[in-house]
Amino acid sequence: MVVVQMVFAGVNVLYKLAVNDGMSLKIMIAFRFIFASIFILPLAFFVERNKRPKMSWSILLYGFFSGLFGGTLSQNLYVQSLAMTSATFVSAMQNLCPAITFLLALSFRMEKLNIRRREGVAKVLGTLVGIGGAMFLTFYKGFEIRIWTTHVDFLNDRHVAHAPENAHNYNPLLGCLLAVASCVSYSFWLILQTKMTEIYPCHYSSTALMCVMGAIQGVAISMCVERDWKQWKLGWNIRLLTVAYAGIVASGAVVVIMAWCVRARGPLYVSVFSPLMLLLVAIAGSLCLDEKLHLGSVIGAVLIVCGLYMVSWGKSKEMNSSLQLATAESVGELELKDVVVTTPKPQNDCLKNNSTTST
Repeated sequence: MVVVQMVFAGVNVLYKLAVNDGMSLKIMIAFRFIFASIFILPLAFFVERNKRPKMSWSILLYGFFSGLFGGTLSQNLYVQSLAMTSATFVSAMQNLCPAITFLLALSFRMEKLNIRRREGVAKVLGTLVGIGGAMFLTFYKGFEIRIWTTHVDFLNDRHVAHAPENAHNYNPLLGCLLAVASCVSYSFWLILQTKMTEIYPCHYSSTALMCVMGAIQGVAISMCVERDWKQWKLGWNIRLLTVAYAGIVASGAVVVIMAWCVRARGPLYVSVFSPLMLLLVAIAGSLCLDEKLHLGSVIGAVLIVCGLYMVSWGKSKEMNSSLQLATAESVGELELKDVVVTTPKPQNDCLKNNSTTST
């Protein structure tokens, strides 16, 4: 999971460099899912070729919305926010996803909330602390924190030749709103995945379906919006490196690693590593992009991480309580069956034999 978060941190840095190079944001997302589809489709075909259920219209519909909310929409909002703020800022805002997912799950009756127990209180307080940290990160800057200076700035060292819309549009408030919208879209995708797993329990194939739908949607949107056909050219530059790395590594190979970790330790174990990306991006941004760290960013990030762990702790306690209750009920049912079914049977046979002998 440390490797996974390092990969995601690299995506943030490369995104920022590609945006500064003038690459169209929508075309960048379309290429990401094209590369991801090319990588994951053969993998899904060979690994799950004897396990997949038949494709149906409902599965295609879920795949379409998975590609929309988990791919095209969330990623476009994400890179737009990244272009208007910084890699560290957007990484910190992404830690709101667990809290937003919890609120959506409550709305769809997929989560239960009992505020009379400490688990329920932890989830509510964690959600509020995370939202407060995001607001603190956005509206309070504070003094600059200087830990080290490398004098390396790949952003200002590169010449922006295309796409004036990407040229240093620093707007933290709008960038914050777009980052929150990206989190909401991603959380909707997690809600959809719950149902998708029930009707199509093939991890690699469902990921491939999502990537294909995301590629189709991304290409369609880009062709309708982007009029400069030169933007579709990929040379041996930062643009090709960004889309290949994001597609093959971040959306392809990392899925395999995360699937193995989920099977080994469970989904909660995987989710608690998310704040690590914030630290890695902050370090990479200050080393390679000359991004400045401020007191408000540090305090807001700490609050978001604390809120995330409060929600995760409450959820883990609820899962343990549910598991213990289910185990106790199953043991009670087995004991009840032993008493009612097996014990009276010999007695009936003996009575029957005695009555026959007497007659």
